[in-house]
Amino acid sequence: MHLIQLLLPLYDRAGQPFPPGLYDRVRKELVARFGGLTTYSRAPAKGLWKEDGDSVRRDDIVVYEVMTDAVDRAWWATWRKQLESEFQQDELVIRAQAIEQL
Repeated sequence: MHLIQLLLPLYDRAGQPFPPGLYDRVRKELVARFGGLTTYSRAPAKGLWKEDGDSVRRDDIVVYEVMTDAVDRAWWATWRKQLESEFQQDELVIRAQAIEQL
């Protein structure tokens, strides 16, 4: 079993919130494809990273996660590119980890 997490930004580069419909489409796609979804959105997570030298950038993010038996890497790579365009990101983090259900 694998846990796949999508880290989605709440704001565009100008600091404006993305439209709710964008998140609705992502949720619908994940539920349709994986049969369920967990969303961590009540208190946005904070992302920090160094960009150039000592400059630190910050993002408020929401985390969506799904569980699946197999990871279709080709599908995820294609969908990540689409999401990067829709969310105006140079790189969007989608990560997978093997899990054991207890």
